[in-house]
Amino acid sequence: MTAHKRRRAYRRGLRAEALAAWYLRLKGYRIIAERYRTNVGEIDLVALRGKVVAFVEVKARDDETTAGEAVTEAGQRRIARAAAVYLQQHQRLAGFERRFDVIAILPWRRPRHLTNAFDEPGR
Repeated sequence: MTAHKRRRAYRRGLRAEALAAWYLRLKGYRIIAERYRTNVGEIDLVALRGKVVAFVEVKARDDETTAGEAVTEAGQRRIARAAAVYLQQHQRLAGFERRFDVIAILPWRRPRHLTNAFDEPGR
């Protein structure tokens, strides 16, 4: 991939994450972290609604099938490890239900929110 294509993909990802964050806000979630990075992985969005903390992966793709397939098993493990680090650093969330969601950002369509898209590996 050329440097130009990488930059374009990066910008597309940033726009998709911003759109997903606003979409979640409209659905009553509070965004408590964006682009949370650890040495074991990254979480695109961390959102709260009631007693649920959702770790959200955002995928900008041309169709819903491709977006769903983009979260591989290795990606799920990476997100789960990063979520564990986040929860260790934010003890106030210890009693909350945790969930792993995916938001697919598709061209000319409303974002698709897949709640509980995958289970925490090893749980």
